[in-house]
Amino acid sequence: MINKFVSSIQEALADTRDGATVLIGGFGTAGIPDELIEGLLAQGARDLTVVNNNAGNGEQGLAALLKAGRVRKVVCSFPRQADSQVFDGLFRSGQVELELVPQGNLAERIRAAGAGIGGFFTPTAYGTDLAKKADGSPKETREIDGRMYVYETPIHADLALIRAECGDRWGNLTYRKAARNFGPVMAMAARKTVATVYSQVPLGGLDPEAVITPGIFVQAVVQIPRVATQAAGVKA
Repeated sequence: MINKFVSSIQEALADTRDGATVLIGGFGTAGIPDELIEGLLAQGARDLTVVNNNAGNGEQGLAALLKAGRVRKVVCSFPRQADSQVFDGLFRSGQVELELVPQGNLAERIRAAGAGIGGFFTPTAYGTDLAKKADGSPKETREIDGRMYVYETPIHADLALIRAECGDRWGNLTYRKAARNFGPVMAMAARKTVATVYSQVPLGGLDPEAVITPGIFVQAVVQIPRVATQAAGVKA
């Protein structure tokens, strides 16, 4: 019998290796899998490459993972904000690398990995420093219908951490409003996807038309309690 629910976050993340590339869902404060990030911190994997919308907030979540020295590189589209002091300090002191990616490109590079696409051309970033590779050499460009495009490559990952609303034992997932954000494409792009859900639904209890992430893209699901602030709608 297929049952992708596991008893604990510790069990779900136990095989995370040093040097892994980890996709972490969330946009702003919506849909951040805080419990899974805390579990990754406790698990102990180091030298991680983290792909996220931003570079952490305050001292919690991704910021705590950065502060603990577990992250080698951050790939994101919004690294600096009022409370990104942990990343800012580490970056300025050369302790963490940054690959800055425009947000549309970030989403499409992740989606391309999940779709099995070898890469794509986009006009975004043409003529800027973002049209260069990490070593400073230019990315491939091409003129298409009179407009210049930059070639971007997929972002594949070893692990994706996402927060969903409901799930069944096959791993089929639904999301709550804006908490959906990067979750569906990240689940497709990783070798292993771990999701937290607030509600475990009996098999057949989800309308197939409402399933956003099919269970084929999910390897482990952990049910977590919904805290009071989340129930009140303060945080998705």
